[in-house]
Amino acid sequence: MYIIIVGAGKIGYFLAKRLIRNKHTVSIVDKNKLICEEAAKGMDALVINGDGCDPRILEEAGIARADIVAAVTGDDEDNLIVCQLAKERFNIQRTVGRVNNPDNEHTFSELGIDVPVDSTKIIAKIIEEEVSFSDFVNLMSFKRGKLAIVRVDLPKDSPVINKKIKDIVLPKDSVLVSILRGEEVIVPKGDTILKSGDDVVALTLVGNEPQLLNLLVGKL
Repeated sequence: MYIIIVGAGKIGYFLAKRLIRNKHTVSIVDKNKLICEEAAKGMDALVINGDGCDPRILEEAGIARADIVAAVTGDDEDNLIVCQLAKERFNIQRTVGRVNNPDNEHTFSELGIDVPVDSTKIIAKIIEEEVSFSDFVNLMSFKRGKLAIVRVDLPKDSPVINKKIKDIVLPKDSVLVSILRGEEVIVPKGDTILKSGDDVVALTLVGNEPQLLNLLVGKL
């Protein structure tokens, strides 16, 4: 894929290096000349010194052939503008926007950013997962806030233990995506039997999480 990253700070820099390592083509845009010079030295990518909120700069970065635009600057307003330009002016199918202030996540979703990434929320979820006995962790919401990826640890008294997935009635518009059982990653199929201690990842509509939790864990 051809991916444009706006913001060449630490997040943008290491994101670009990882994507390049995974054989994607990347171009990077940043306002800071020194940061651009350092980025250009450290990776094989087109690096442009300019304002990603300027359509001409995005065109110079190759947005006409881009598959994804990721705005990961430290400024929420800039990230929002970049993503909106990409969607509305250049018809980019997928935009990713870094949310620095958690209060702005709803705004990003409402204004059409496909994947608003709230790093604060993700870190908080990781901390909560490690220091609490919570069975249920909402990992991320996307698609304008309509879908959520959730994780459920199945306790010994779960009502779905030893049941086949095809025999479980999930909430509407919900699907089990993967099961982590010890060191094994299982792609769920109809005949897959759920076991105590399974770490289940599911995709569901935002708002369906309580029903899903009740089904898999047996409590609200």
